[in-house]
Order: sequence, then C-alpha cells, then structure tokens
Amino acid sequence: MLLISALNMSARQFDISIGTANGYILRMQKNNASVGSDVIERIIKEYPQVNLIWLITGKGDMFIENQPKPKVRSVKEIESYIDNRLKSQWSDEKKALLDEILREIEEAKK
Repeated sequence: MLLISALNMSARQFDISIGTANGYILRMQKNNASVGSDVIERIIKEYPQVNLIWLITGKGDMFIENQPKPKVRSVKEIESYIDNRLKSQWSDEKKALLDEILREIEEAKK
C-alpha cells in the first residue's frame, strides 16, 4: 500500500494499471500474502521507476534515482483505460448483442 499511496492512486486504480483482478492488491494485503512473480513483473513493467529490491524486500529506496517521477493519472485517463480494456475483452458476439439491445431500447422509446 505504500507504493500505491506514493503513486497517489487507489488500490482499484493500481489493480487496473497492472492488469490484475479487481481487489487483488487489497486481498493480498488482507491475507498478508505475497504477490506472485508475474505481478511483480507487471508492476516493474508499468512503473520502471520502482526499485525492484525495495519491491521484493522492502529495503532501500522505493524509487530508483534518475528515473522519471511516478505518473499520476487523471480520472479521465483511468476511465479511458478501463473502457479500452473492457472493449478489448468483449467478443464480437457480445458487442453485437449489446448493439441489438441498445437498438431495442431506442425503438421502445419511440
């Protein structure tokens, strides 16, 4: 949670930014569980300024010097990211069904 606070993000925003399931980070914290190496890799890929040694051991500085400062995302950027992720996960069949439902709603309004 220290990293998430330093990045000025919510746990949900952080989960989305690294591509983990909703509530993943909070569940790991609540259960005092370790995150997997795949999640550590995602964090470092998304936030290269994070010190890997600190991330794994908690020792040293949180951020690597001479790296860009953590990027603070706006609500609009986060919403756009969520929207794009959702759209990419929907199959063509789901999109067609959604379009059909929206057409039916519009027809019912007339």
